[in-house]
This record gives sequence, C-alpha cells and structure tokens, in this order.
Amino acid sequence: QVQLVESGGELVQAGGSLRLSCAASGRTFTSYAMAWFRQAPGKERKFVAAIRWGGNRTFYADSVKGRFTISRDDTKNTVYLQMNSLKPEDTAVYYCAADGVFPRTALDYDYWGQGTQVTVSS
Repeated sequence: QVQLVESGGELVQAGGSLRLSCAASGRTFTSYAMAWFRQAPGKERKFVAAIRWGGNRTFYADSVKGRFTISRDDTKNTVYLQMNSLKPEDTAVYYCAADGVFPRTALDYDYWGQGTQVTVSS
C-alpha cells in the first residue's frame, strides 16, 4: 500500500504561481511513477503530468506544457507540481497518483490521494 497526501492548494490570482506537494508513505516510493491529475467542477478527471521513477523522464498534458513542472525528491518521498502563469481554467481539485507504469495518462493508477483545491481568480 502507498498512502498519498497532497498539500499546497489555495486561491491565487491569474498569472501567479503555486507549488503543490504530495507526500508518500508506505511501500517503496522510488519504485513508482508519480503523476498529477485534476478535476474541475462538473468535469472528468484529467491527466496533468507524470514523472518516472528516478525522475529522469517527465510527461505533460499539452494544456500545461511550458507552465507546469513536475519533480520528485526521493529522499523526502515527495513529488511536486510547480505551476506558473496560472489561468482561471486551471481551477480544479488536483490529485496525486502512483503507479508502476510510465507514462500512464489514463485513470487506472494504483494509488490516489484525496486531492487539494486550486482556485485561480481572474
């Protein structure tokens, strides 16, 4: 089992930046690819970014490419999502997920966190 806890979501103005964190506990964190998904109100959950075990490869949704950066610190069992140039359409609940496959953009990840709310005001 892997437990995931997200943090860092808050209200921010358009054009601003925010960094989300996802702390993992349980089974060996370094064995898993990690990802971020988001779900806006009334919409389906969508892939945002993923990072391979070891951190040497990343993969992004086109909608965030160039603005968001995923990274991981295996010494802290934590994955991050740095979000810059935020837009109102980035407003969503952001979820952290862990899986043994990279890159996986579908929702069938093995483990999920509870989510953290990001709201971008115009």
